[in-house]
Amino acid sequence: MSLQPGTLTRPMRQLGRLVPALLVIALLLIVWQLYSTLGEVGNDLLPAPSRVASAGWADRSSLWDNLLPTAREVVLGFALSLSFAFVLSILLDRSQTVRRALTPVLIGSQTLPIIVLAPLVVIWFGFGLTPKILLVALVTFFPLLVGLLEGYASTTRDAMTLMETMGAGWWKTWRLVRLPSALPSFFTGLRISVTYAVVAAIFAEYAGAELGLGIYMQSAKNSFRTDLVLAAVIICALLTLALYALTFALQRLVMPWYAQSRERPS
Repeated sequence: MSLQPGTLTRPMRQLGRLVPALLVIALLLIVWQLYSTLGEVGNDLLPAPSRVASAGWADRSSLWDNLLPTAREVVLGFALSLSFAFVLSILLDRSQTVRRALTPVLIGSQTLPIIVLAPLVVIWFGFGLTPKILLVALVTFFPLLVGLLEGYASTTRDAMTLMETMGAGWWKTWRLVRLPSALPSFFTGLRISVTYAVVAAIFAEYAGAELGLGIYMQSAKNSFRTDLVLAAVIICALLTLALYALTFALQRLVMPWYAQSRERPS
C-alpha cells in the first residue's frame, strides 16, 4: 500500500503550528515558577504553578464535580444561542422591515452588563439551570447572528441570479447558496462566542448556584486558597481552549473544501 504525497507531512505541519504556542506557555510557566519561588511573594498571594498543580490534583474530585455543571450550562446555553441565532438570522435576512425593527433591540441587549444582569436573571428564574443557560445564550448569540448576517451578505450576485434563472424559491436559494456562503463568517462568530460562553456561566454561578466552577472559586477565595482558585481558573481556560479547538474540527467536518483551500503549500 503506497502513501499519497503529503499524507505524513500534513499532520506534522498541523502539529508544528502548535509549537510556538506551547513554547510561549512553557516560558510563562517558567517565569511564574521562578518569580513565585525566588521572589518575595507568599504562597497565599501567588502560589507557584507546581503548587497550583499539586493542590488541583489533590482536590481533583471536587474540581470534577464542579466542572460538570459548568460544562453542562455552557453546552446547553450554546445550543440555545445557536438555535436562536439561526432562526433570527433567517427572519432578518428574509425581511428588511424585521431587520430594521429588531436591530436596535439586539444591539441594546449587548450593552447590558452581565455582572448586573446575572443577579436579576437568578431572581426571575430561580437558582436552577435555567438562568445559567439563558445568560450563556444572551452573551453568545450576538456574534453568531452577526457572523451569519455578514455571511449572507457575501453571497455573490451571480449565484443569486443563477438561482433566480433556475426558478428556485427563497428557501432553496437560502439552503443551497446563501447558507454555504455564510459558513466561513459563521464559524468566525462561533469562535468569538466560545470565548465568552465559559465566562458567562461563571458569572451566572456567582449570582446563585449550588455547584459549578464559579461556586468553587468563590468558596476557595473565601478560604484564602489562592492555589485552588488558580487551579479552577486553569480548568476554565482549558475548557475554553477545548471548545475553541472543537470549532475548527467542526468547520473541517462541515466544509472540508474551505479548509483545504486555505492550506498553504509548504
